[in-house]
Amino acid sequence: MKLVSWNVNGLRACVNKGFTEYFAQTDADIFCVQETKLQEGQITLEIGEEYSQYWNYAIKKGYSGTAVFTKIKPISVRYGIEEDQEPEGRILTLEFEAFYLITVYTPNAKRDLSRLDYRLVWEDRFRAYLQQLDAIKPVIVCGDLNVAHQEIDLKNAKSNKGNSGFTTEEREKMTQLLDSGFLDSFRHFYPDRTDAFTWWSNMPKVRERNVGWRIDYFLCSARLAPSLTDAQIDAHVTGSDHCPVVLLMKDEAGL
Repeated sequence: MKLVSWNVNGLRACVNKGFTEYFAQTDADIFCVQETKLQEGQITLEIGEEYSQYWNYAIKKGYSGTAVFTKIKPISVRYGIEEDQEPEGRILTLEFEAFYLITVYTPNAKRDLSRLDYRLVWEDRFRAYLQQLDAIKPVIVCGDLNVAHQEIDLKNAKSNKGNSGFTTEEREKMTQLLDSGFLDSFRHFYPDRTDAFTWWSNMPKVRERNVGWRIDYFLCSARLAPSLTDAQIDAHVTGSDHCPVVLLMKDEAGL
């Protein structure tokens, strides 16, 4: 079973930069996207009739938004945390027979950290939500979590300490989440791999020199570890300032 997650930084723009070609080539069972930046009716995505499409749009036009395209019909779909309608369209939860799948676009603390307090409260709500689901069946979380957890997860750790996405507070929230029964699938397979990044600034030559951050993840309930077979970063794929991340699982772990 193959699951893919990609912050496309505007799906309409990404479609013009190779999204549909990558989508077809990767042939995922479940494909999640974040930061779609569109409203209902603004795109007709030709991805094949075998995929069901689920969208959570932000109220604000051209902002945020998530979507999931799946070959396997979910038992249920939830938009937002619990029954809340998230106005920024940041969360989609699909329930399958063997697990819950959540795709998420975590709020950015902003460069001046003006949204850090909001972010930290949001993190606590989100962790509680995942724990609630995990008490029922295993959970897989994917998306742009907007944090580089450890120094190994970004190129210039020393100069970025305290910056948005690498504050002590944001990193501690990720630690709390992992300590509550989840694992970072990439680090599960590659605990010491360096220069493995999923986001690069649009500044000139930054991506070419691989001066990046790893802020896109597949997190899983720890008890799913025996079912995982690999976690990959498709850093060669352009079309966004983020690249896709991939989780591979044994078929019998699925649906």
